[in-house]
Amino acid sequence: MPNQLDSIHHIAISVDDIAKAVDWYRKTFRCEIAYQDETWAMLKFANASLALVIPGQHPPHLGFVTPTAADYGELKTHRDGTRSLYISDCSGNAVELLDPDSV
Repeated sequence: MPNQLDSIHHIAISVDDIAKAVDWYRKTFRCEIAYQDETWAMLKFANASLALVIPGQHPPHLGFVTPTAADYGELKTHRDGTRSLYISDCSGNAVELLDPDSV
């Protein structure tokens, strides 16, 4: 649809310990674990997801679902099945562009 807005899929923040962070967020907020391993986790909230990443594995970033993701380069398939690529915004912030067919 030409007038449909892109959506924020997730916000990724850096944490020191994935399991400890998942436990804290699950005790503090009503959310579900969509994915978790030793190096990252995805927590599902009602309106967006929160990715917990360890330093050096993924940069803290914003993840957007957009049909133009592939226009910026080759999409990489991730272990959770999503396809995306990272770019930087005009201020140098990491932005992940996700293919809508993979989320």
